[in-house]
Amino acid sequence: MRKLQIEELCRMTVEEFRAAEKLPLTIILDNIRSLHNVGSVFRTADAFRLERVCLCGITACPPSAEMHKTALGAEDSVSWTYYSDALEAVRELQAQDYCVLAVEQVQGSIGLDAFRPESGRKYALVLGNEVKGVQQAVVDACGQSLEIPQYGTKHSLNVSVSAGIVIWEVAKGMRSLRDLQSVALRP
Repeated sequence: MRKLQIEELCRMTVEEFRAAEKLPLTIILDNIRSLHNVGSVFRTADAFRLERVCLCGITACPPSAEMHKTALGAEDSVSWTYYSDALEAVRELQAQDYCVLAVEQVQGSIGLDAFRPESGRKYALVLGNEVKGVQQAVVDACGQSLEIPQYGTKHSLNVSVSAGIVIWEVAKGMRSLRDLQSVALRP
């Protein structure tokens, strides 16, 4: 088995990415402290061709050398919007008919393994601060929460790891794996 060279991967240019159809999934980052976590979320959003990332509160915005270390240029391809508060982003997306879900451990949450996105629906996922999680007011506004099942001693995962897990699972539910692969092909 031979590792593929970068040229063999036939990835899009930034311009092709911006013009391409996106998965109707938006990520809302609620007061993320680490620039490396923000960059990692951008990189995952690029990999799955998500619509955009909403950066809220203390979450840093591009350009940033520290963010670039993990984003590796995805901060240039993925659309992003800044909001002073995540609640503002949630309300705006709900007004645009997005189903907005907090990724948080709350009473009555839906286990990620049990979540089934509705066909043709637009979704937004709120990921919270590395220590405090998603603000309670934001959880309340979402009305529903997804929870990643965990079986060890720790009560949470790193926010960028959580983002990768939920984006994969929700994307898989929004389109079959075959559709995801065809979206990944160069136009």
